[in-house]
Amino acid sequence: MLYALSAPKTCISCPRGPPFPQKRQVSTRLCVHASLPADNGGFKVEYTPWLIVGLGNPGIKYHGTRHNVGFEMIDHIAQAQRIAMNTIQSKALIGIGSIGEVPILLAKPQAYMNFSGESVGPLAAHYQVPLRHILIYDEMSLMNGVLRLQPKGGHGHHNGLKSVMNHLDGCREFPRLCIGIGNPPGKMDMKAYLLQKFSPIEREQIDAALEQGVEAVRTLVLNGFDQNISRFNMGQKYKYHAV
Repeated sequence: MLYALSAPKTCISCPRGPPFPQKRQVSTRLCVHASLPADNGGFKVEYTPWLIVGLGNPGIKYHGTRHNVGFEMIDHIAQAQRIAMNTIQSKALIGIGSIGEVPILLAKPQAYMNFSGESVGPLAAHYQVPLRHILIYDEMSLMNGVLRLQPKGGHGHHNGLKSVMNHLDGCREFPRLCIGIGNPPGKMDMKAYLLQKFSPIEREQIDAALEQGVEAVRTLVLNGFDQNISRFNMGQKYKYHAV
């Protein structure tokens, strides 16, 4: 989110240290300030940090399973933005970096899916991040490999999302990126389906979706929910429909 303020000069000014503190200390509001050129002589921009969380389960046992696509999305964002995921805080593996000039905190909760809120709540409180979190998780109501960006919503019986909302005092008005994994076939047990790895064809679809998801997250962080996001959602909705 950008806030325009008056500024006398048009130079870039950023603090020497990282936009997020590395060690636990008394919280203060975290911002990166920059003066940018404009037609009216210049303005000062305040970049508010984003907390981007992918939901999943820790451990090799769950690597590559349907329920862990949130973790995979965080890994792709980290690689694209050259962010090292090398710090443990609030029961989460985190990495600190930026998208453009906007500071971001990537997180992969390590307390298992159903307790994801135990990481998200404390991280949001510690870094004084408003509800500009992006929560990334698997969604069975979407076809495999289909993405959807929403500005808000309920938990849809997703236990990880439910835990996060409980630790944000029931608030549901934060963006989320849903990654479609499809429904279990026939009478297959839902838990078994979620913890199953993708077939080769499904894996190709998920890999393509992860690449598209990186660009979608970049667009959202830099521009908010604009027409580009609407076009993105429409394109995703019909991308597997024959024309």
